[in-house]
Amino acid sequence: MEQNHTEYTVVINGKPEGPYLLEQLEKLQITSGTFIRKPGMDDYKEAHEFPELRALLGFTYQQTAPQYFAAFDQRLLAWAIDYFFIVLGFAVFLFVAFLFMNDKEGMIFLGMVSAFFIPAVKLLYGSFAESSINQGTIGKRLLNIKVTDLMGNRLSFPVALLRNISKVISTAPFFFGYLYSFLNKKQQCFHDVLSNTLVIKDRLI
Repeated sequence: MEQNHTEYTVVINGKPEGPYLLEQLEKLQITSGTFIRKPGMDDYKEAHEFPELRALLGFTYQQTAPQYFAAFDQRLLAWAIDYFFIVLGFAVFLFVAFLFMNDKEGMIFLGMVSAFFIPAVKLLYGSFAESSINQGTIGKRLLNIKVTDLMGNRLSFPVALLRNISKVISTAPFFFGYLYSFLNKKQQCFHDVLSNTLVIKDRLI
């Protein structure tokens, strides 16, 4: 059997200790909920989330609902980043198109049509991205937040599409559906409530 040389950092009494090799972990008083991290991980995970620790220590995987939610300012910044890249893409498209157009009225018409396409592209892109393996758009990924169901699982495309379409309801009246996140313990906007979704962030120790 090939020996595991991965080094693990273990949170013991609230303090990170280690590194330990896999076989050394067996001598520690590790429970299924002990926070552990290994190289390449951005954050700690509970011991039962590691397949090798489940095999070594006899833990079973315990799926729990997320407890760390993205704040409104993080979500707003992610939205701004996404729109920046989408608008930038349309600007490049229009610039190239205008190079081959001589009709001023045609240019104006194309610009107006493109403005209507931006929200549609954002809706479809958001739906595909949030149901993808990354569970989030570029903006969300840059801020280390992602969209999940109520148990932290990846969304199906129909649910992600429902979530993004429901944003129309969140905008009226006066964006109350977005401001609703300040009244919700899980910081869900109204479209999250309608689609049974969460926007979560990485756990911090």
